[in-house]
Amino acid sequence: MSGIALDTSALTEPVSRADVRAFTARLRREGKLTSIVITAIGIVVIGGILLVAAVLMASVVSFGLLADNGRPSPIGIGFLLFFVAVIALVVYALVVLFRGRATRRYRLARFAAANGLTWIPAVSSPDLPGMIFALGRDREATDVVRGSLGRPLAVANYSYKTGSGKNEQTHKWAYVELRLDTPLPHIVLDAVGNNGLFGMSNLPTTFGRDQRLSLEGDFDRYFALYCPRGYERDALYLFTPDVMARFIDNAAAVDVEIVEDRLYLYARRELSTTDPAVWEWIAQTVDAIDDKLGQWARWRDERLAAEAAGAAAPPVSGSAVASPVPLLTPPPVGVAREGRRLRRGFSWITAVFVVLGVGWWLLTILFGR
Repeated sequence: MSGIALDTSALTEPVSRADVRAFTARLRREGKLTSIVITAIGIVVIGGILLVAAVLMASVVSFGLLADNGRPSPIGIGFLLFFVAVIALVVYALVVLFRGRATRRYRLARFAAANGLTWIPAVSSPDLPGMIFALGRDREATDVVRGSLGRPLAVANYSYKTGSGKNEQTHKWAYVELRLDTPLPHIVLDAVGNNGLFGMSNLPTTFGRDQRLSLEGDFDRYFALYCPRGYERDALYLFTPDVMARFIDNAAAVDVEIVEDRLYLYARRELSTTDPAVWEWIAQTVDAIDDKLGQWARWRDERLAAEAAGAAAPPVSGSAVASPVPLLTPPPVGVAREGRRLRRGFSWITAVFVVLGVGWWLLTILFGR
């Protein structure tokens, strides 16, 4: 491993409030503080204003109701002091929130610049091929750090929403994206260590179990590997024992997806953060994986060569059979259609909960009369 050293001093060193305010003002002038960043702040501000107004109204009402012979009663004064304290706390919380978010943005931007990277506040509905990027609505990548650490990469936090009303849910993820040297078959490594109850996968998508491939050694203790049917030999070529060891040692706590010419590491905690330890882990993991990705660049899908040969074969004329095109040239770069995406499946645990839920609903109808 060549070793990737990051300068993380900008994440922790003291910063000037004046510099933070100037940086925030520049972002506003450039139109970069938009989308979910402004939306979240707006919701907090409006909520705080409404809360303060409600507290003031309650204070006035209680002061008047508890007056004694035209004079404020001790209880009324106590209520007033209490509500004043609540207002002060709300204002203080808003100040801390705004200042904290602004300082975080400033630190991340300086950290990115110090390491030859670029920081972007937010990207709405990022057009990426990973499994988490086509789900739900209000999709947003925030604190996106892009650049190169040996190879092109991006690190960001990500969220999307599903449901509506009382059933609305916000799903939060974070990812590291690495660009590969060549498109590869769709392969998913579902980390065993972050699974939920009864070993239920935390991934938002379930894949057909007939696509699961068992590998040698202890790999299955750390990851469940899924690859398209017919690509088992290709997966074994890509995940040699030394490659498996790198993933076990460095990425066993996250889920991995290989799709097209991208490799994604998925986590349910923030990865674009002001915590230096997280960035050091990212650098170490990227370095360890990148050291073995070079051998993947030689992979070619032989199915594409066969398809090209069939398409290029001249038509048969009369009784003379045309000679097939020889497969002496290397296969073209790319992945045949059957290997580009895994086939979706369903979780039997989810099915059991659905059946139990329907059964309970029927029982309440039958015996609730």
